[in-house]
Amino acid sequence: MALRTYRQYIDSLKKMRPNVYKFDQLIEDVTTHPATRNTIEGHSKSFKMIAEDPELKELMTTTSHLTGEPISRYLSIIQKAEDMFANSKLKRKMFQLTGTCTGGRCVGWTSLNSAFTFTWEIDQKFGTEYHQRFLAWLKDAQARDITVAGALTDPKGDRTKAPSMQEDPDMSLRMVEKREDGIVLRGAKVMICGVAAANEIFILPGSAYRESDADYAVSCVIPRDIEGLTIVETRHPSDGREGEEGFDIPNREGGITQAFLLFEDVFVPNERVFMAGEYEFTLKAIQYFVAAYRAAIGGCVAGQGDVKIGAAVLLARANGLSSKVFNDKIIQMHINNETTYGMGIAAAAMGKKHPAGSWIPDPLFSHVNKVHVATLPYETSRLAQEIGGGICETGCMPSYRDFESEKYGHLIKKYMKAAGSAEARTRAARLVEWATIGAGVPGCMHGGGSPDGAKLFIRMLENLEEKVGFAKKLAGITEDLPEPGAKK
Repeated sequence: MALRTYRQYIDSLKKMRPNVYKFDQLIEDVTTHPATRNTIEGHSKSFKMIAEDPELKELMTTTSHLTGEPISRYLSIIQKAEDMFANSKLKRKMFQLTGTCTGGRCVGWTSLNSAFTFTWEIDQKFGTEYHQRFLAWLKDAQARDITVAGALTDPKGDRTKAPSMQEDPDMSLRMVEKREDGIVLRGAKVMICGVAAANEIFILPGSAYRESDADYAVSCVIPRDIEGLTIVETRHPSDGREGEEGFDIPNREGGITQAFLLFEDVFVPNERVFMAGEYEFTLKAIQYFVAAYRAAIGGCVAGQGDVKIGAAVLLARANGLSSKVFNDKIIQMHINNETTYGMGIAAAAMGKKHPAGSWIPDPLFSHVNKVHVATLPYETSRLAQEIGGGICETGCMPSYRDFESEKYGHLIKKYMKAAGSAEARTRAARLVEWATIGAGVPGCMHGGGSPDGAKLFIRMLENLEEKVGFAKKLAGITEDLPEPGAKK
């Protein structure tokens, strides 16, 4: 089976063992529960659009380099710059369609692309069979057209100590047993996006490790409902309104969830293990991941910005104001959008082909984009709120239940009316709220890693001495001016 339908996707989630919790309650069916159904519907767009829109089908699908069959792009290996362009375009389009993140597919996509490359490198050095294991899994995943989330972030514990030096050794996910037929994992992955919408979860190491931390050098892929794994959906600023209000459902299909993954001696068979102690390659695994992820996240936040702009202008019109009143703000919002999107495209275009066959975006451009992503979307949110006014930002808008109250709903509608109807104005305001301070906001600041981490990579990649050489030549300086050492 390839290219599943919406119904097949939903049915696949319904068949899974319930192991997702929120507010201390087991979620029996993630497709219908208020805490998770929005994120399921958002991810389902990637299945619906293939069937409903020929133009989007071309963007969302590609040809498997393993089988020659049509597959979801989310399960493809990025082999050229054009594949990365499609990555950014797809992520922007999904935001436009859903109003939020579909991280339960895109993070897994980036994770499996990292694994494609680092497993090839491990095999080259050690003569292992990780790459062939990975290809066998990928071929099967493509045939089943599954959704794959990605998990990197560990709890970490005391940041001044390495994993093996922690008071509790489980503060990063680790192998507690290495058997002939597989490995046993204990620990946690935290702040993992869209897990409820996934069939499987791709695990990557959360940091670069040394030999003393080899047990933490783990990569594998697991069924989301594997025995020994408990998933806890985290709180969200929109809890209490999300999935309840008529202003949101069923008019918008999308919602973001984050989760803790709690591993209690989870057994993973060898055929699903792609790194088991090869600590020398943990930094590579992260570098390959962030090069692609930080390039394409510019498309995510540009799509989010498109929604913010549209919602803000809608609200202005409902208030009786022309968009021309806000020209400078709207222009700046567009500049912010295209800066992150364009930096991602530049990172893809300036990338290089890896000997394994994968395409690695330019790392310097990718990290620069991450810094922009951690700043510009917040500026866009502020501008959208300025255009929309207090109704979309101060939390003073009545709920849908109050709006429809038999006792006083007619009065709320009376006083909510402006140039547009009360309902139109309220829906537009709710969308601005959703996109700027609610569940529509992706992890701009720390999604794909922190901006401070990106700045460290930028410092490492900036080639400062080359630039000093340019300046010395142009200034006519021949004497040696070395970098001063640390002062005693």
